[in-house]
Amino acid sequence: MNPASRAPVTKLLHAWSDGDERALGDLIPFVYDELRRRARGFVARERQGNTLQTTALVNEAYLHMVESAAVRCQDRAHFFAIAAQIMRRILVDAARARQSAKRGGAYRQIPLEEDSLIHRGGDRELLALDAALAALSGRDERKAKVVELRFFAGLSVAETARTLRVSEDTVGRDWNFAKAWLAHEVR
Repeated sequence: MNPASRAPVTKLLHAWSDGDERALGDLIPFVYDELRRRARGFVARERQGNTLQTTALVNEAYLHMVESAAVRCQDRAHFFAIAAQIMRRILVDAARARQSAKRGGAYRQIPLEEDSLIHRGGDRELLALDAALAALSGRDERKAKVVELRFFAGLSVAETARTLRVSEDTVGRDWNFAKAWLAHEVR
């Protein structure tokens, strides 16, 4: 996103956070391509034969945002973090539905790699990661937020630090700890 288009995004985010429901509709043209890019990354990591398409994921996330009156966005990075969290929940809910007990679903272990916490493998891996991330959140919420922002929202270390209002070094330490902890938990 170029700097010229960031100003209207920030203004619209603040208007939306202040209760102007129209502002979200006005915001979407400015952020749609970026939301699709991030959603494409989520869908690419899904299992083969996944029926949820990129556009459907973005549209479902948009509907969740419209329905949520409690969303308060501080800035562009925070908006994308919220959108990524919503997309993650949608994918996890879909995976849970596919892997429900009546369908014989069960968890299995997955390895975590440096560059990808989820590899192409399916619902079980996504559910195992979600369970481990929930456990991490119970232990240290900030570290879990770092994973959400860095991996799911695709934010840089600097953007994550600004969003969480901590130093970049803290984000780096939290990210390294979280990756090691999650790898241990899913084994």
